[in-house]
Amino acid sequence: MLNFAVGPVMMSEEILKIGSEQIPYFRTDDFSKIMLENELLLKKHIKSSDSSRVVFLTGSGTAAMEATVLNLFNKNDRILVVNGGSFGRRFKEICDIYELTSEEICLEYGESLTKKHLEKYEGKKFTGFLINVHETSTGVLYDMNLVKDFCRRNNLFLVVDAISSFLADHYGMTQYNANATILSSQKALALPPGMSFVVLDERAQERIVSNRVQSLYFNFKNYLLDGERGQTPYTPAVGTLLQLRKRLQEIDEIGVANIVNKVAGLAKDFRSKIKGLPLDIATQNLSNAVTPLKAKGKAPANEIVERLKNEYDIFVCPNGGQLSKILFRVGHIGAITEDDNNVLVKALFDMYEKGVL
Repeated sequence: MLNFAVGPVMMSEEILKIGSEQIPYFRTDDFSKIMLENELLLKKHIKSSDSSRVVFLTGSGTAAMEATVLNLFNKNDRILVVNGGSFGRRFKEICDIYELTSEEICLEYGESLTKKHLEKYEGKKFTGFLINVHETSTGVLYDMNLVKDFCRRNNLFLVVDAISSFLADHYGMTQYNANATILSSQKALALPPGMSFVVLDERAQERIVSNRVQSLYFNFKNYLLDGERGQTPYTPAVGTLLQLRKRLQEIDEIGVANIVNKVAGLAKDFRSKIKGLPLDIATQNLSNAVTPLKAKGKAPANEIVERLKNEYDIFVCPNGGQLSKILFRVGHIGAITEDDNNVLVKALFDMYEKGVL
């Protein structure tokens, strides 16, 4: 099986081996040392400040999105949300559920965020800004320098979902003045799903301490307190956190920039090899993490996805809703190679030659 999804992704043999081992008891000094190392390396690789902290949350990226909004905002805030697809829309849904005052910057499918979109919100007394670095559902990579400058001018508290961009695109938390950054295990970290990580600067930590959160499991105060000794308040996905330590050590040896360059190379390689197929790359300002492909031949996008799975044992990402028959996505993160790209490209050309594509 080859998996070109954007999460969960293919994992290395070393990471798989750790996952096959028995799970140790975790309320120990040894595990605490591992967790403190995980925090230190995550902060290093995401380029956050020394005083930043990491919340290790057992839950999907969406759980971390919800928990972050819940802990960092309240009824006194006015939040601006960039909605360019499924995941931007999710931020808006979270705000609505908790009855937080919010407004959307709605972008068309595949549209980039520009200065013109932001102009009408200058000086409008918003207090928070929510954005996905990369809108995974459409492949659009947003201009974070544009966002940084806008938030600085308007003194906005910036929360960034970098779940599918971390290790695929350049991202520096301090560079972009992000107050909170959300990550997840199953993307370019190439670990099993189930763990998310929220990196918090000093300003974010202050908000957490002063904010009243009506939640037991999602209350970040408890995570920050227990995290001082390398623990979590509730049982975490222990095996995944052991795998995380190994993966972060690998990243430390290889270098974040080299990993990003590798992902960029895989994306470029795939995009060059599909020329001649009735598939259009559907977005201009692309993340390295994924290539969104618009089906313009005989088969709709959802049929292409199913045929690749059933006839070639290859997984790619379908899209839901109104884009299900129009668009599918090919990921470039995880333990994949140019040889794996060749297998997928060969399958697509085979479908084309058979008159299916």
